Amino acid sequence: MAQPARSGPALGIWELAWPAILGNLLHSTVGLIDVKIVGSLGAPAVAAATTGHRIFFVLQAVMMAVCAGTTALVARAWGAGDREEAERVTRASLWACIVLATALTVPGVVFAEELAGVFRLEDETVGLAAVFIRWISLFNAMFAVNFVIGTALRAAGDTRTPLWIGAGTNVVNVALVYGLVYGAFGLPALGVAGAAIGNGLAFSFGAVVSIWLWVRNHLVLGPGPPGALQGERVRQLLRIGYPAGLEQGVWQMGFIVFLWIVALYGTAPYAAYGIGVNILSFSFVVGFGFSIAASTLVGQHLGAEDPEAASRSGWRAMGLSVAVMLVFGTAIVLFAEPLARFLIEDDEVVRLTVVFIYVLGSVQVLMAIEFSLSGALRGAGDTRFPLYAVLTGLFGVRILLAGVFAWVGWPVEWVFAALIGDYIVKSSMLTWRFRSGRWQGAI
Repeated sequence: MAQPARSGPALGIWELAWPAILGNLLHSTVGLIDVKIVGSLGAPAVAAATTGHRIFFVLQAVMMAVCAGTTALVARAWGAGDREEAERVTRASLWACIVLATALTVPGVVFAEELAGVFRLEDETVGLAAVFIRWISLFNAMFAVNFVIGTALRAAGDTRTPLWIGAGTNVVNVALVYGLVYGAFGLPALGVAGAAIGNGLAFSFGAVVSIWLWVRNHLVLGPGPPGALQGERVRQLLRIGYPAGLEQGVWQMGFIVFLWIVALYGTAPYAAYGIGVNILSFSFVVGFGFSIAASTLVGQHLGAEDPEAASRSGWRAMGLSVAVMLVFGTAIVLFAEPLARFLIEDDEVVRLTVVFIYVLGSVQVLMAIEFSLSGALRGAGDTRFPLYAVLTGLFGVRILLAGVFAWVGWPVEWVFAALIGDYIVKSSMLTWRFRSGRWQGAI
């Protein structure tokens, strides 16, 4: 049975971060396996899956907004020892996200071709991407259930349960993607469509497990008492969350514009970007893990009325994130070529993937600062400043520089290099904001 809330935060950064990091590493491993499976179908298939996933994440931006509010409000309630309020927030978030995710299914299914065509890729790639988008969109609600329950549990300090549910989901994902792409295990061979369906069915498996555990009160947070959908609570969720939703929307749209610029150079650079991101995700997820830890501890300490401890937690999470991401990033850079060649047998794609890894590998410290401090700010309910940082870095630097480099006819390697300026600006802005202490009165 679930245990009552502690009287204030007691968990350390490592205790919160390592299950999240391990879970994310498992997810990245599965993502790499998925790329390997799809990569055997050729560069157009990899480019199509990259496009499909990017559009899928754009459609989740509104849902992620609600979950930003979930993190801040559940963490504060838990830190204050108010378990019932944490449960009410969780249930309100779950209902809101299911409704929003269901609504987001419509554009993904109806306008799949138009969404895929934004990148102006070859007709074959656009067709495959549209198929991927249409199928993956059907599982939006299942993704929402996983996302909300996992977010709420982490905000309450339980990062282990999402790890085990995620591990089971990943095993199901690999089996289904392999089977549905190649026609193994008695399943039909569906190619790129099979990859999307396999992902979606794995989401569904995780959602069913999460809901069953939640309803049966086997989690640290249960369904809770009635009264979850009170207007003030929902408004507070949305008030805190909408800047994070805008941030996600801006972030994803910025990636679409950046990918559109990369696509001007052809399918090979586009596929290289997708493969490079999947390889480097092994480093990114470390930052995400510390971001979760920072959000949880900052929110809980503020709920316990201890802003100094909240500040210490944020800085410590940043320091640990920098150290670990630097190690992971360096290892990936050293083995960039064999990793790329393992995933696809195309010399030009491999060459460009290595270049991309070198560029993004050079800013791992800056990425670690962004992940950890933006997480700390969101945990405090200060969701607007990360939005401003993304707007400035992504559009004011990355997109601007990439567009100029493409316009003057410089090689795509220069477009990749525009990422460096983006992360310099964002990490500097977030460091200034957290040091200012203005986030302590965000809620």
